Amino acid sequence: MSPEQESAIRILANELHRVNEAVANCVQNGLSVELQRVKRVHSDEGYWGDMIVPIIVKQR
Repeated sequence: MSPEQESAIRILANELHRVNEAVANCVQNGLSVELQRVKRVHSDEGYWGDMIVPIIVKQR
């Protein structure tokens, strides 16, 4: 992989770690969280990635 690709992977991994911490925080505060794909982004070269949004459910 190129240095740019390796850097992009590190950034993604760090941000996903932050998302996971935020999900765990919501769960600890009485919320259920589902991450749902809302669309897929494509490059001109044929690469793609899923875009997500949180679906939040508050329990009683």
